[in-house]
Amino acid sequence: MPTSPSVASAPAKPPRVTRDRRADLIVALLALALAVWVTSGLWRDPNGRAITVNSSDQALFEWLLAFGGHAVSHGENPLYTYLINVPDGVNLAVNTSITVYAVVFAPLTYLIGPPATFLVILTLNLAATAFAWYWLLSRHLVRSPLAAAIGGLFIGFSPGMVSHANAHLNWTAGWLVPLLVWRVFALRRPGRWLRDGVILGVLVAVAFSIAAEGLFFTALALGLFVAVWALHPANRVEARAVLPSFLRGLAVTAVVAGLLLAYPLWLHFAGPQRFHGTGFDPVIHSEDIAAYAAYPRRSLAGEAGLRTSLAPNPTEENSFFGLPLLLLAVGCFVLLWRRAEPARRATLWALGVVAVVFALLSFGPVAKVDGRRTDLPMPFDLLGHLPVVNAALPARLALVVAPVIGLLLAYAVDQLRQRPPGRAAAVAWTIAFLVALVPLVPTPLLTSEREPIPRFITSGAWRNYISPGGVLTPAPLTLDVYPDGQRWQAYALANRQGEFAIPSGFFLGPGGPDDRGRIGPVPRPFGAMLDQAARASTLPIVTEGTHEEVRADLAYWRVEAVVLADAVHGAKWPVDEEALRRTLTMLLGEPERVEDVWLWRIRRE
Repeated sequence: MPTSPSVASAPAKPPRVTRDRRADLIVALLALALAVWVTSGLWRDPNGRAITVNSSDQALFEWLLAFGGHAVSHGENPLYTYLINVPDGVNLAVNTSITVYAVVFAPLTYLIGPPATFLVILTLNLAATAFAWYWLLSRHLVRSPLAAAIGGLFIGFSPGMVSHANAHLNWTAGWLVPLLVWRVFALRRPGRWLRDGVILGVLVAVAFSIAAEGLFFTALALGLFVAVWALHPANRVEARAVLPSFLRGLAVTAVVAGLLLAYPLWLHFAGPQRFHGTGFDPVIHSEDIAAYAAYPRRSLAGEAGLRTSLAPNPTEENSFFGLPLLLLAVGCFVLLWRRAEPARRATLWALGVVAVVFALLSFGPVAKVDGRRTDLPMPFDLLGHLPVVNAALPARLALVVAPVIGLLLAYAVDQLRQRPPGRAAAVAWTIAFLVALVPLVPTPLLTSEREPIPRFITSGAWRNYISPGGVLTPAPLTLDVYPDGQRWQAYALANRQGEFAIPSGFFLGPGGPDDRGRIGPVPRPFGAMLDQAARASTLPIVTEGTHEEVRADLAYWRVEAVVLADAVHGAKWPVDEEALRRTLTMLLGEPERVEDVWLWRIRRE
């Protein structure tokens, strides 16, 4: 959720006093309380519950935490693995590998397990995002702790952040953005460009390893802000004065980040199993124009029945500010503009440009209004074919607008406290803030009970049927809609049981239309038959040719055992376990009953 205020335009700050430290503590506790409130459904039972609308992504991030910690502690490559998608493996550098999180939280993952560690990180992400924005505002941009708190808490728990709290550990790491903003503007300091460039380079490398797409958006927003701000007549003299130091610092940043990210970047752009673009339709994954004035599902307004279905899915409500907040933001802009000196107007102008440009880009290739597509082309249609840009979902560009609104709110409150209006005006402003913000107060994420990991896995019994590093496949094959295989694998890795590999998996890889990416591998006959049985309860017509296809697929994957649990998790629809068992019996013969699973041993020919 990037944007970039001008530190130069901030008012001079008074010395730190005890009241400021008390305000810091209050905001930190409030941010943590709100984060726990939003994730409270998972805190009831971290190992037994999952996020209802996005259990597949939750399973993926839990697996990434387990695999990343295991890879580092065992001297394996954390950015490429052959444990899934046998035999080709998966390039995790082009996926959301969250390597820094996996390494830093590895001890916790080993101690309490991937699901609980996932929940800790998700909760801390939300709290840290709100507090980091508060810190930036209170230390560099506004005098009033109340103004900083309103701005920081709004940004940290904006509709987009709460929406992405549905399992996205990368997008909820919004605390990185205010740190990047702070360090970019620190590059202007003369004589300290080397030190500041090194610090920013390290921070860029960390941000890339946690949220590469978010880092890209941040860079675009900062670049646009700096260009507009520097070209404003009120700032040209200052911009020319600091330009040499700024450019030197950026050069150091590029060198340091380039050295730290040399291997991940090579994997990303030239390594095996890479792809260009994604398999997601940019028209579908674009922001509806009406969504900006709509209310999100997980909010007081949403609970009151004012929610909509304008987002492509519940994790992508990237704007959804509600009409009152949009009107309030415009009112704040007008208030600040009228009272501002030229330098502050330059900052406001640059913020406005960033918000408008990113809002327009978020509309995707063609405009949609209240769910109806139009023939009106949008700016993203010109940019969406460029490298790197073609891998971004246009709807997520709307996340940039939230910090702009948060900054306007903070600036306006600070202005109103420094130069209080009349009593009637003060009451009107208070009512306006309440009407705009109270409906957006977040409500807890929806959670549901998840299917337990079979005793066959938790007891370690699987090791009696799979050779070390051998291939086991759950039925149906692991995909985003059937994440059990990676959940089982994450448990085994985190509990030091050893390694088993699986065919397929939930990942982004090559093989999509027009040489773009796709979720999971290109389907093969055996997996397609199991999927048909799982979702449609349809048994295959089995011929000798069918048996040959199945034998070829199992040999290709080097499968040693096929396992069917009594309860299979379907992330999008219920799974028919009985149809799966009958299908596998038709294809592979009668199974063994081992612990609480049905097992088919596969003889290697």
